[in-house]
Amino acid sequence: MKFLIDNALSPEVARGLVEAGHDALHVRERNLQEADDEVLFELAEREGRVLVSADTDFGTLLALREATRPSVILFRHGVTRQPALQVGLLLAQLDDLTDALEQGSLIAIDGHRVRIRPLPIMRKG
Repeated sequence: MKFLIDNALSPEVARGLVEAGHDALHVRERNLQEADDEVLFELAEREGRVLVSADTDFGTLLALREATRPSVILFRHGVTRQPALQVGLLLAQLDDLTDALEQGSLIAIDGHRVRIRPLPIMRKG
């Protein structure tokens, strides 16, 4: 699977995913650490990457765009900030999440559960 790791997470997360056999890059590898969220969405979508972050703005942006891509994984409060543990948590869940990620989903991982919300997220009203 291909991942784009946001600046809200350590480059060690990308390295851990690469060591596990995935195609992962951190935004710093493309000098995009200060890029607007839209730029990161476009890169992830163009390259078929899952965006991984701890920044909840990505969930809001997905809802506003009513987009079906890219899939986003958010580490929420309650999840350790230690990169090795974040990688382990993601890898432990990945087999169960693959179908949802391929179909387009917002996945929130917190200290107690994993929530999957299919895309697009439609606004109520």
